Amino acid sequence: MDTLESLSDALETTGDIQSIVRTMKALSSVSIRQYEHAESAMADYARTVELGLMAVLHQRRAAGLALPGTDRASGREALIVIGSDRGLCGGYNDKITRFARSRMDSRPIMLGVIGARVAARLAADGRRLDAVHSLPGSVEGVTRLVQSVIVDIDRWTRIEGVGQVWLVHNRREGRITAKPQSHRLLPLPDSYLQKLSEADWPGRSLPLLRMDSGRLMSWLVQQRLFVVIYRALAEALASEHASRLAAMQAAERNIEERRDDLRQRYRQRRQETITREMLDVVSGYEAVSGAD
Repeated sequence: MDTLESLSDALETTGDIQSIVRTMKALSSVSIRQYEHAESAMADYARTVELGLMAVLHQRRAAGLALPGTDRASGREALIVIGSDRGLCGGYNDKITRFARSRMDSRPIMLGVIGARVAARLAADGRRLDAVHSLPGSVEGVTRLVQSVIVDIDRWTRIEGVGQVWLVHNRREGRITAKPQSHRLLPLPDSYLQKLSEADWPGRSLPLLRMDSGRLMSWLVQQRLFVVIYRALAEALASEHASRLAAMQAAERNIEERRDDLRQRYRQRRQETITREMLDVVSGYEAVSGAD
């Protein structure tokens, strides 16, 4: 049976939990904007890299050279999965894990994972993890993580014989806080290169290229790789915090309902205690009066 003391302690504990939930909501809201701004800022650099690719491809086309046959690359396949290191974000990690499993099937594949919770799920399936990274705690750490992932990709392509590299992550879309997405990092699709080569140059004349076109093309592909991974990480982190915000909002509603129930029970128990004490006083008075 609940006592006034136990109900009072439960109300105090529930209030403390509610304060923690509100703090986590505020942090998630700030983080969402932070990563969305980072992703938006990278769009300008992405456009610059795309213009560089356009210039090189236009020059190759003017010289009568064929487009690089990237779609015909062969070799092993690699998959990079972005999850989260922390929980309290609903089904965020379960969604991307199921999506990654559907892409792997039973084929041998090089597997890179970003996020301890997804890594644990895939390891439990018996998958061999070739690279595991932790997520940064702020935007400042995203660049270093991207550089580490690019080093992994370079090692896979040069040493492990990887010909195709895919990236999967969650992305926030409207009211959907975590929708799985996939990108082919390498090789660049022929359709994408064809589109760039046929696009109209935004200026009056093409820029003059002094660097060897092959080396310049390789550098631009690497920069595009950086841009795609950076934006994917920013989108994934914004999606993670959006999922956590939704989970905290649901938790806050449940806590408020719990507090209302505890308040009602506290008032009822308090009234019962007051009534019982008054009856004891009255009974004692009547017993003393009768004795007199």
